[in-house]
Amino acid sequence: VDMALDSFDDQYRGCGPAMTKALQALNRSEFQQNPLFAQVWPVAVAEWQSRGSHVSPLLSPDQSIAVMAFTMDLYGPFNIAVHKAGRSPEEYQDNFHYKTLHFLLTQALATLREPLKGQCLDVFRQDCGVLFEAKPGNAVRFGQFMITSLSKPNGGGCSQETVFQVHTCHGVGIQSLSKNPELEWVLIPPFETFEVTDVTRKGDKAEIQLHSTGTNSKYNCEWLRGDTTGDSLGGM
Repeated sequence: VDMALDSFDDQYRGCGPAMTKALQALNRSEFQQNPLFAQVWPVAVAEWQSRGSHVSPLLSPDQSIAVMAFTMDLYGPFNIAVHKAGRSPEEYQDNFHYKTLHFLLTQALATLREPLKGQCLDVFRQDCGVLFEAKPGNAVRFGQFMITSLSKPNGGGCSQETVFQVHTCHGVGIQSLSKNPELEWVLIPPFETFEVTDVTRKGDKAEIQLHSTGTNSKYNCEWLRGDTTGDSLGGM
C-alpha cells in the first residue's frame, strides 16, 4: 500500500463545465476505442431508465448512469487502467480510453458529497488472496475508485486476506445506484489520502486501519490542458 503515484487522479477543479461540453465528442470516440465501455454503457442506461430517474435526484443522468456502469462489468478493467494512466500525460491522452467515465464518476462523487457537509464514514474492505503491507505513519492512496462497505466482513473463506478499516471523508454511499443495491457500498476516489494508523498481522490475515488526511492530485483538467501537468494539493 503506497501513494499509487502512477494513478490518474484528476479532480477537474475549475473545468467541470468545459469538460461537460467536450463530453459528447469524447464519448463517441471512446465507444469506438473501447468495446467493453461501448457494450456496458447502454445496459446501464436501460437499468437507470427501469429504476426511474428519481434514484439519485442530485446527479445528472450521465453521472447516475456512469456510477451504474462502473458497478456492472467496468469496475475491474477500469480501475486497472486508472491505476497506471497517470504514469505520464501521454499515457493518459493516448492509451486511457475511460476519460468520460473517470470524469463523470469524479463529478458524481463531488456532487453527492456536497450535502454531507464534510461528514466522514467508517467503512471496510476485504481483499481475498492477498496480504498487503503497510507501516503505521505511512501516507497512502488507493489510486483507484475503491468499493468499500459499511458492513464489516465476516471473515473466513480466504487462505490469505487483508481487511482495510477506513475512516473516509471523501467517500460516498452509492447504494441507490449500485448493480447490487442491497450491498452498502461506499465509493472512495483515487485521490483521497490516508495515514496508516494501525497494522495487525496474524498468520495469513492482516488488518490495516486508515484515517483520511485530505486529497492529493498530480493532474488537474488534463484532457483540456494537453500534455503539461501541475500539482494540486487540497485539504479535507
